[in-house]
Amino acid sequence: MSDRGSGPTEAVVPLAPKLNARPDPSDPLEKAGLLILDMVGQAAGIAEANYQQAVEVSRKLSAQLRGAEDRIRELEAKVRQYADRADRAERWLHQVSVEIEQKFFGREDSRPSQPPSPQALLRNQRQ
Repeated sequence: MSDRGSGPTEAVVPLAPKLNARPDPSDPLEKAGLLILDMVGQAAGIAEANYQQAVEVSRKLSAQLRGAEDRIRELEAKVRQYADRADRAERWLHQVSVEIEQKFFGREDSRPSQPPSPQALLRNQRQ
């Protein structure tokens, strides 16, 4: 025969807290639960601080990048300006050279009155 119903009843652990029951501060389960919640809150705070720091660094780097891009555009414009000036100066020097040779040395050179383009000079140097 079975003695299931005839013996003393076993202790039953409730799964849900009682509605009006206060948690026992000395209960290890309560302590562990509160500790875990505290750690989760700390982790969330640290994650938020890290996120804010990353956003701020990203903003600063983005501003620096825009500044660098602006400076690059300015420098590229100056390079074009100085390249144009150098090309004009080269043409003037060529014209002065031709004029000097004609006036002082009486040479009627068959050189063109304009110097060759820098690209043509590069092609001639390679050959």
